[in-house]
Amino acid sequence: MSKMTLAAAVACLGFLSFAGLAQPPQKQMTDPASNPRKQTVEKNDALRRWPKEDVSYIITDAELKVYNALKTDEERENFIKNFWDRRDPDPDTTENEYREEYYERIQYVNEHFSSGVPGWKTDRGRMYIRWGKPDEIESHPSGGSYDEPGYGSNGSITTYPFEIWFYRNLDGPGSGVEIEFVDPTSSGEYHIAHDREEKDALVTFIGPRPAPLFERQQDSALERMRLAEGLETPPAVKFPGLEKIVNTGSGVIDNNPLDFDVRVDYFRQSENSVIAAFTIQAQNKDLTFKPGSGINTATINIFGKITAVSNKRSGIFEDSVTTNATDAALAQLKAGQSAYQKLFALSPGIYKVDLVVRDIATGNTGLRTLGFTVPRYDAAKLSTSTLVLATTLRQTKNEDAGGLFVIGDHKVIPNVSGVYKRGQDVGMYLQVYNAGTDQTTLKPDVDVDYILLKDGKEVSRTHEDWSGLSDSSQRLVLTKIFQTGTIAPGEYEVIVSVRDRVGAQKIENKAKFTVIQ
Repeated sequence: MSKMTLAAAVACLGFLSFAGLAQPPQKQMTDPASNPRKQTVEKNDALRRWPKEDVSYIITDAELKVYNALKTDEERENFIKNFWDRRDPDPDTTENEYREEYYERIQYVNEHFSSGVPGWKTDRGRMYIRWGKPDEIESHPSGGSYDEPGYGSNGSITTYPFEIWFYRNLDGPGSGVEIEFVDPTSSGEYHIAHDREEKDALVTFIGPRPAPLFERQQDSALERMRLAEGLETPPAVKFPGLEKIVNTGSGVIDNNPLDFDVRVDYFRQSENSVIAAFTIQAQNKDLTFKPGSGINTATINIFGKITAVSNKRSGIFEDSVTTNATDAALAQLKAGQSAYQKLFALSPGIYKVDLVVRDIATGNTGLRTLGFTVPRYDAAKLSTSTLVLATTLRQTKNEDAGGLFVIGDHKVIPNVSGVYKRGQDVGMYLQVYNAGTDQTTLKPDVDVDYILLKDGKEVSRTHEDWSGLSDSSQRLVLTKIFQTGTIAPGEYEVIVSVRDRVGAQKIENKAKFTVIQ
């Protein structure tokens, strides 16, 4: 969630309620937590209105339940202080950046989105207060003729005023979030559109338009409902203890750190957007399994913070990973790994990710900081994604929908450590971009060679005359399963060489792995 820079100084805002910002300055409230202990009617009234007017968009149901059960003003004031402390991104500073930004957002929406009702009560105001400034805004304040994008195109339509807000990532709703707002009365009061036809000014007169030939999954009615539900859920930090480790840079805080591996893979989404896949892998032998009714369970908590080179926070993710095994299967399970993956849409550039992983049974904690560069993909140049070596590589099934490790129509679980037991299959996954199209067959014309090296010497080579249609005629997906049962243990390097016969371009991608007995 991006930090806003507004003309108004936060210091002079005090502790303002939504209603207070819509009133003349002399009626603005001050922070009840900063008032003297002597009770006054105004203070009691401010405390009573605080959860409904000040923080109604970000307070969780659990917090509201606790607050409503408090008996004294002192308890309420302490709760308010702790409420903001739990959300403070940098507890070591005297300022609470989250709280300051929050009240900046309230002032901003009241200045820009008011339309007969205060800005904080509008749909745009609510989204802005809760999620911050969008990464991009497509604005059509006058409506009129509009050519729909190709993925949902029915040609040119006539629209009401509308806006589309785009967020690269929101904690909870996910990556690549688009919110469409429509103003059917041309009064400036935009509301969230729940289907693609709400902005069409002629639907009432000519009836619904035919469905597009191709519709993105995110545009379906079901996905719009899911997104709407996610957007109305207050953002929350699930593991503030882990976040504090990241923010303070205190590193591993015990004598028995939890070791883990991490890698970042890149897949082109558009010219200015790349999907970065963060995969975290821990060895099961390092986890503590708790027995219970014949099932042994280990759980790790994961917290990650992505920061751009400008020191701007680009995303946060936090989750739990649970691994289960029966008593009979526990020994075999401990010989394997547990993995987790999070996808973010990022702009090309230089970033770092701070990661904390904690075994909740023992408190053993590990911290990693990894710098990485998100590549820029030239629209006219042959290029590839990261070459992913996987422990699991297969076509997706119905039960994979919405799960982890899904890339397109494949389930790809990377082997972050790069270590395979002899006889274990090595899956290879690679996306190829901008391969030329043969004008006779209207298909790519590409040669692919898989070259295996050991100690710099070629062990094997497999050639494929590869052709086929991609998702968008700009992306080819190459998959290969390599069997290790016939090769000796040791360190290997695989090279995937791609030659585009149409465009006369060639590119290679490499990865290393180790085979053990």
